[in-house]
Amino acid sequence: MENSLSYGRGYVYSLQYHLVWCTKYRKQVLKNGLDVECKKMLYELAEEYRFQILAMEVMPDHIHLLVDCKPQFYISDMIKIMKGNLARQLFLSHPELKKELWGGHLCNPSYCAVTVSDRSREQVMSYIEGQKEKEKTCKGTIVSQIVLCDENTVCRSFMDCFCRNACVGSFFLHKKDLLYKK
Repeated sequence: MENSLSYGRGYVYSLQYHLVWCTKYRKQVLKNGLDVECKKMLYELAEEYRFQILAMEVMPDHIHLLVDCKPQFYISDMIKIMKGNLARQLFLSHPELKKELWGGHLCNPSYCAVTVSDRSREQVMSYIEGQKEKEKTCKGTIVSQIVLCDENTVCRSFMDCFCRNACVGSFFLHKKDLLYKK
């Protein structure tokens, strides 16, 4: 993908974020057609709020998005809008979800937002698009690891840990940090 800059009135930008959030209690409720509904709703929200979804995957217990947005958007507000609207619409169309998610919340209040550079965009897109396949092959894996990354490397294992809560004691160190630790 080539460097695509967007232009506003008096500014030029290229802002992409890899966003991940989980369902409340990590309940696997986004399945059996709900995943398709979620995708449709999120694309409608993107159109309404004028941001672009470059890649998306809805897993049974979490959602991955790669979004391109204007600098005026606060990421926290954008996520709040997406999570809130998604929950409201799903609870209205599927009231049985409230029984499974006692407390009336679809999503966990936390989220992960990682900036994406032009150099790592393709890698993040393929990571998101490969989530369904990865779930089939890695179900139930527990990992203990140290991941050593260059400054420009996307620590893919970090996203795995956040999304699956599968890692037991993972450390993410950039090579530059090792210079200061003795």
